[in-house]
This record gives sequence, structure tokens and C-alpha cells, in this order.
Amino acid sequence: MKLIDIHNHILPNIDDGPRDITVTMEMLDFAAKQGISEIVTTSHFLHPMMDKRNNLLCDIENKFSLVKDEIIKRKINIKLHAATEVYFMPEILDHINKKYVTFGKGKYILIEFPVNNIPEIHKKVFFDLKMKGITPIIAHPERYKQVQNNLNILTDWLEMGCIIQVDAGSVLNKLGNKSFITSQFIVRNKLCQIIGSDAHNIKSRNFLLLDAYNACYKIVGDEAYNWVYYNPLKIIKGEKIDLNIDSSFINPNQNSSFIKKMFEKIKGKNV
Repeated sequence: MKLIDIHNHILPNIDDGPRDITVTMEMLDFAAKQGISEIVTTSHFLHPMMDKRNNLLCDIENKFSLVKDEIIKRKINIKLHAATEVYFMPEILDHINKKYVTFGKGKYILIEFPVNNIPEIHKKVFFDLKMKGITPIIAHPERYKQVQNNLNILTDWLEMGCIIQVDAGSVLNKLGNKSFITSQFIVRNKLCQIIGSDAHNIKSRNFLLLDAYNACYKIVGDEAYNWVYYNPLKIIKGEKIDLNIDSSFINPNQNSSFIKKMFEKIKGKNV
């Protein structure tokens, strides 16, 4: 089984990923053993927490070339592509022509929001991106507090034509109970199009894409393979992903209670 990962932090000494190439290569060895055949590297870009790191596009290019050469040298059977995970700012459109900011032939952009705040202006920015032929991929929405408290935000994004990417760690309950519960809702209702590893390191956040696929397969069957292979492949090729979403099942009056009840249920099991 082949898998494709379009969200991870494996370039060394760029962001909060591995500090050296030795760890990077260990992670890639692990990825190859899972069947991951292609990887889009997505180092943080514009993230305020990365200001003191070597987190510039020129540094990303240099480190990407270094890792790519090492993959060839070690004969690891993974094809690499370079992009970034762009931290949301109203000025995103000022950067879209820069190398690595978009990917998939310039038709997609991976966007991360602050955990505690999704600025209202993002709707206009997303509209402007779509008008330029660029589709936002929302990174790990299950981890955002506003989404956890208002699941209708997901369908708002889907109706705008955005792509939803859930983290493997959320599906596997490694990123907190609320992220897990929200990811379960997203998976069960087939509201996502991508599962990404969001790999950062060897110990706590490695490539767990195969485990996440297996977990999702138990819930949605063959649809899960679209999320870890066919849809990521379409994105790399710059092809359109069809969004056939039925949002009628979401009741605005039940959103906050859904998360609350499920959180209490999980908490009760842990007692």
C-alpha cells in the first residue's frame, strides 16, 4: 500500500521539527517502512514563534536540497516535494508568488490558524485566494478551539471550497482529548479530504500515517484511502478534489453540546 503525506516538519533546524539531519533521516526511514512513497515538506512560514529560527524561504530551499541529496545517497524510496505551512495573516496574498508558499502547480496553499483565534477577516482572504485559483487547505482544524466549540465552521469552509486536513495524531488520540473527539466527528461524517502526519520528531510526533489510515478505515472503509493517497496525489498534481458534502446533519444548537458530552464521556473512561 502506498501513502502520500502533505503535512510534516522534517527539514532539519528550520522550525520546531528535527534539530539535525540525522533525526530527519531516521524519520524518513520510518516513513518508508510504512509505505509512504511521496512527501511534501511543509516547514512553518510566517509563524511568529519561528522568528528566531532560520525560518526563511532561502533556508528552506537549502535544507530541502540537503535532505533530497541524502535520500538519494541512502537509496530511500521516497519522492520529495517542497512547500510550507503558512501561518494565517491578512497579508498572505503578498506572499503567494514566492517559491514554496503554494504547491500543486500553484493551486493549493496549506494554512494554519492560531489555536485560540480564527480571525474573521480570513473569509475575505480565502475568497481572494479562490479568485486567484488557489485553494486553501486548512491544517488540523480539529485542534482549533473555535472549531471544537462550533462545528459549523467546518461546513462553512467546505462550502467556500476549502480542503480539510486532519492530523494523524488527532485521530490516534495523541494530541489531546478535544482534538481526538473533534477529529472523530470529522472522520465519521467524512468532512475531511486529507489525513496528514504533521510529523515533527522521532519520539512523540513521528510519521503515523499508516496507523491513522487503519483507524479511519475501521470507521469509513475505503474512503480512508482517498485521504492518505488519492487526494494528496491530486493536490501534488494540481488537480481538483470534488467536495460532495452534506452539511444538513449539523445542528447549530447541538454543536457545543456534542463536544462537551463526548469530552465528559472520554474523561469518565479515564477515571
